[in-house]
Amino acid sequence: MRTLPRYALAGLILTCASEVLMLLEVEPFWTWHTSIAWTGYVLFVDGVVWMRRGHSWVRDSPRELAFLAILSIPLWLVFEFYNLFIRNWHYIHLPEQPALRALGFAWSFATIWPAILITGEMIGSLRIPSSASPLIAETQPEALGLERGNDDASKIRSVSDGSAWEWGPTRILMMVLGAAFLIWPFIQPSAYLAAPVWLGFVLLVDPINARWGEASLLVDVCRGRHDRAINLALSGLLCGVLWEFWNYWARAKWIYTVPIMEEVRIFEMPLAGYLGFPAFALECFTMYVFVRRLLWNGAKRTIAL
Repeated sequence: MRTLPRYALAGLILTCASEVLMLLEVEPFWTWHTSIAWTGYVLFVDGVVWMRRGHSWVRDSPRELAFLAILSIPLWLVFEFYNLFIRNWHYIHLPEQPALRALGFAWSFATIWPAILITGEMIGSLRIPSSASPLIAETQPEALGLERGNDDASKIRSVSDGSAWEWGPTRILMMVLGAAFLIWPFIQPSAYLAAPVWLGFVLLVDPINARWGEASLLVDVCRGRHDRAINLALSGLLCGVLWEFWNYWARAKWIYTVPIMEEVRIFEMPLAGYLGFPAFALECFTMYVFVRRLLWNGAKRTIAL
């Protein structure tokens, strides 16, 4: 059995130390706790994946991890833009200096997608231990242990290379519905439109990923596989609880104005708001796969399996 790598142990110590020092109101941990805690958490969870499987983002895909972290910033800014219309959260006690404030935002946003996707992989390693190569192409039947001549392999290859994904009525309807969800807040701004925003990109983008032969929740369903969706949903819920737990006592933090069951809260988040975290994790996956197809030329790591 592999032992936890040193960088993961350092990450765990960093997160725990930041929690204690934040509660003692020691700077910079009191103000920067979210960024510091999530950095340590990502290192720790990645180490757990390596310990269980012998491969991880940090060890085997560091360039893509850096790409993921940088891309996480503009991807989250998409939701900050939507928040101008749905107004579900705002920030308080941010650093007064613009440069420090921008650094804090960038650091915090850069941890979002790595936290979601690496946690999904950790959950997968706990549910279904595996030592398969992280760089194996998900679109290949061999990744599922199927022979090239196998009928199932032929069906999967047909789906994976896009040849079976015609723009049928169901997939077109999904994309139209997703586009409508994403346009709706601009036409009729409302604090009640969080759900369409958290689901819109999944409905709009995932069929495109499937058509391109990229990793896709639709392809998973066609294959009769649900592991990725389960791993991501559990990841979203776990990360959501941690986000709210670490945010609650921090000085620089976000405050919610979700109008549904607003008086029933766990930490800062109204109880109903936790339903959005699993959907957000699915959205993180579909958005990253879509942009990775457009911008990334290197080997592609399997996500949340």
